[in-house]
Amino acid sequence: MAELIDGKAVAADVTEKVKIAAQALLDKTGVQTGLAVVIVGDDPASKVYVANKGRTAKACGFHSVEHKLPETATEQELVDVVEALNNDPAIHGILVQLPLPKHIDAGRIIQLIDPAKDVDGFHFINVGKLGTGETQTAFVPCTPAGSMLLIERILGKDLSGKTAVVVGRSNIVGKPMFNLLLAANATVTVAHSRTPNLEELCRTADILVAAVGRPQMVKGNWLKPGAILIDVGINRIDAPERGEGKTRLVGDADFESSEAVAGAITPVPGGVGPMTIAMLMANAVTSAYRAAGEEPPSF
Repeated sequence: MAELIDGKAVAADVTEKVKIAAQALLDKTGVQTGLAVVIVGDDPASKVYVANKGRTAKACGFHSVEHKLPETATEQELVDVVEALNNDPAIHGILVQLPLPKHIDAGRIIQLIDPAKDVDGFHFINVGKLGTGETQTAFVPCTPAGSMLLIERILGKDLSGKTAVVVGRSNIVGKPMFNLLLAANATVTVAHSRTPNLEELCRTADILVAAVGRPQMVKGNWLKPGAILIDVGINRIDAPERGEGKTRLVGDADFESSEAVAGAITPVPGGVGPMTIAMLMANAVTSAYRAAGEEPPSF
């Protein structure tokens, strides 16, 4: 039976460290960490995420700002908000909640964010730093950063001699995950929809990261016995056993069969998910430390 990797517990630990670091910075320099979240429209899932981020930021002692724009807001109106936040010394992290309405060019907006305040880690400068191994100065996207921290809690920071397979090649998870594992000295393969013999490839992995967006795709017989399985997927599927019209959340791996083979596994929910907001807070306080000329804490 696999060890359950408790993302909630690790996220709570990270958040507590952020809270302590934020207070220490305020006491020493008078700088209060500032995080601004911008949301356009009324997407229900986005509203839930933004509310959670705001609550966590306030719990960490941050100066937390939320900018709400209507669905009909123009791209220029959003540009104006981002540029104002770029120029606001009280704001150290800027997060534009995705997805944006179709009439707004999300790529343009992301590249307008000051790379020093890009706590999502999506700006090309941060992407480039991560890709060239500058992990100490890059802002890393929060989900892979959190996934990496969970791996470190099991295997340590040096993954020399370990083989890793990342299933999924998205810019938000798959590619940064590859770079983080490579920087930690793992031997890494990125697999995707056009990878032949995917099951066999997965069975070579000491560390398997499932980030493909397909519910319960990875089965227990895809795993090397004793492997670490990091399930990044969050998929809602029908759950008729709970009653008519009911649903439940599952990952990209079939938990029941995988748990019987893996050495350690993240559950869904309660695994990688809680780490995403925790690492966002860690990135924000890191930005504030850099802005104040102080050495950022490590998490």
